[in-house]
Amino acid sequence: MVGRKTSMKVRKIHRYLGLFIGIQFLMWTISGLYFSWTDIDEIHGDQFIKEHPDQSEFGNLIAPNGHGNVKIKSLEMRNIGGSPYYWINGEVLMDAQTGEIKKGIDEQQALAVASQYMLPELKVKSVERLTQTGGQHEYRGRPLPAYVITYETDENLKAYVSETDGSFQRVRHRSWRWFDFLWMTHTMDYEGRDDFNTMVLRIFSLMGLITVLSGFLLWYVSSPTIRKLWKRR
Repeated sequence: MVGRKTSMKVRKIHRYLGLFIGIQFLMWTISGLYFSWTDIDEIHGDQFIKEHPDQSEFGNLIAPNGHGNVKIKSLEMRNIGGSPYYWINGEVLMDAQTGEIKKGIDEQQALAVASQYMLPELKVKSVERLTQTGGQHEYRGRPLPAYVITYETDENLKAYVSETDGSFQRVRHRSWRWFDFLWMTHTMDYEGRDDFNTMVLRIFSLMGLITVLSGFLLWYVSSPTIRKLWKRR
């Protein structure tokens, strides 16, 4: 049978482990509850986007290699402000009717692109040009520079349009930001928020396992029933 000193050591280990990682356990629980009770489509902002974005048909298009003899590896069509553009090789934006190479879209074109996707009743509050982001920015990891279009809503709704290729990127709003913050506490990636293999997370996961196992061991060494069984032997 386990002695009293050993029992006290197990109790002390369990107590201090629980105290040390208790806050993180609480954050895992809160974030897990939030994730399971929220509609991921609403978090993505689908309620602010048209079910079927505006599409246009274009004619009189030139061959994409008709200007500068561009060699093509990949090709996409862009509808920018009602005008057709080719996005070639992931780096060249070309007017599909004139062959003109564009270095990027302007603010009015960005607004036009956003209007193709966003609900028409949303009113634009401001437009800003974004040139850099940090690891925790809501637009992190996306193409830069970009235009940030803010709408007059209680959700502090923002839409992002890439300046380089005129593509509609993302919408961000208050509920998404709460989700993102809780995701950071869940993954324990306090720099970029998206890495699920951080050393901190691994250490706390192991400590959590030890805490649970020490709880089972504490029950075993302090259970009157177990003690009676040992005495009978």
